[in-house]
Amino acid sequence: MTYLRRLVPYLRKYKIRLYAGFLVIAISAVFTNLIPFVISKAIDNAKLTGDVSSLGDYAILTVIFAILSGFCLYLTRQFIIVVSREIENDLRNDFFSHILIQDQQYFHSHPTGEIMALATNDISSVRNFLGPGIMYSSETFFNFILAISVMASFNPELTLISLLPIPLISYVVYRIGRSVNKRSESVQGQFSVLTTRVQENLAGIKIVKSYVREAEEIKTFRRLSLDYMKKNLLLARVQSFSYPMMFMLIGMSVIIVIYIGGLKVMDGQLTIGQLTAFIIYLGLLSWPIIALGWIVNLTQRAEASMKRLCNVFDSRPAITVADDSRAKVPDFAVSDIEFRNVSFRYSPEFPYVIRNINLIIKSGEILGITGHTGSGKSTLVNLILRLYDVTEGDLLIGGCDIKKIPLGKLRSSVGYVTQDTFLFSDLLENNIAYASPDVNESRIRYVSEIAQLYKDVKNFPGHFKTLLGERGINLSGGQKQRTSLARALYTDPEILILDDAFSAVDTYTEEEILKRLSGVMKNKTVILISHRVSTLKNCDRIIVLQKGSICEEGTHDYLVNSDGLYAEIYQKQLIEEELKEL
Repeated sequence: MTYLRRLVPYLRKYKIRLYAGFLVIAISAVFTNLIPFVISKAIDNAKLTGDVSSLGDYAILTVIFAILSGFCLYLTRQFIIVVSREIENDLRNDFFSHILIQDQQYFHSHPTGEIMALATNDISSVRNFLGPGIMYSSETFFNFILAISVMASFNPELTLISLLPIPLISYVVYRIGRSVNKRSESVQGQFSVLTTRVQENLAGIKIVKSYVREAEEIKTFRRLSLDYMKKNLLLARVQSFSYPMMFMLIGMSVIIVIYIGGLKVMDGQLTIGQLTAFIIYLGLLSWPIIALGWIVNLTQRAEASMKRLCNVFDSRPAITVADDSRAKVPDFAVSDIEFRNVSFRYSPEFPYVIRNINLIIKSGEILGITGHTGSGKSTLVNLILRLYDVTEGDLLIGGCDIKKIPLGKLRSSVGYVTQDTFLFSDLLENNIAYASPDVNESRIRYVSEIAQLYKDVKNFPGHFKTLLGERGINLSGGQKQRTSLARALYTDPEILILDDAFSAVDTYTEEEILKRLSGVMKNKTVILISHRVSTLKNCDRIIVLQKGSICEEGTHDYLVNSDGLYAEIYQKQLIEEELKEL
């Protein structure tokens, strides 16, 4: 129950309705337990007086109690089950909020499918504990107390004898509970593996089809699904054992009561009505005792799920936010970006990706970055967005340590177009205006014209209200990149980072975009990453990265004449262009 204690703050939020639910359960239990008592009185009265005419009054009273008990059960569900759904909603919202504040490193070690399994299957298991688990636990408690009290008033000795199987039931429940907890964790873990595989297959369906791997992926899915089924069956076997065991133990109690109670009736220590009530009360207790095993199963599954959820809630992003209003945050204005002996690696066991970078990017400068694949270009700009923290050295913006700048303020000052474009399944205009709470149609058209997207949008059936498919699947690669550029320009950023943002765009369109950007981003910083020398030739300055370090720096003309790596790349691209023209 260690992890389930974490649900206490959620329960406190709805404590009034929960208390009302417990009260209604208690009232329902009173009416339910009055029914056998009334039946016993009816039988004894008829036997004593020989007058059966009063049975009708007892029958009406029994029906009234049954109706009142049923109405109270309806209210119980309205209180406790509804609260469990609301807590499930709160838990899911908190889970999603916590996932979104995690840093990039978290998602490297936690697949999307695993996270989705937590958000669906595990939270549902917790909700089952909060709803049916709490409700039936309370019903079991009140019915057990009231039934035992009435039975003891009839005959304490017979009541005690009828309860002899209870310790054995408790032991069985304990043993089954431990096994259920262990197997529940295994089931939930396998469900995460299965969900991850499905998510990856759907996200990478183009690759699956391109390499004709449908049959192999189906075979893998069947194997994982079979493992999931086997683990569920192992859990089901344990759970299925508990219910027959409960019925057997309850049957033992009934046999004991009938035998010993019959003897006491013959001795005059017990009336026929009381013996009948005893048997009915044991029947009423059968569900609470059986429910006890079911509740233990729900509790153990919820404990296993809550453990997995707590691992998420307890995780803290390595990149801490300086957004605390009580913190003394220095005045920040976007200005020069300075790298001082900056080195970076993704984790201690991995090699350095960036090594001893010393670089000042002047405000209003257009800086070009190039280098071979894996030289650290994208990693360098990710440090500016503080998607990762530098491992060694210092990174300053406007003379201020980047770690002291509120993340919201920092990132809202930067427009970032990644080489791997991502668009949401939403209207095109909402994708462009994603960073803003408001959709300004004139602004959308303006930035789309700069990104050379508007000429394509005019031919779309819904123009800017065109609904995009998953990840913008109904757009071409170039249209996706230009949409991402329009999204970055929409907020009028102080720093614009274009990370290989024109790889799917033809050179003519690229020149038009760069020409318009030079006017729009005047006096603002632009960092342009590209493998194409033609893209970088008009930059104020170009740096060349090799194995995470700056190996060359200067203007296009200077670097071409330096006979270094940049000149080598330039010559190769010239040859490639000449070959294309042949």
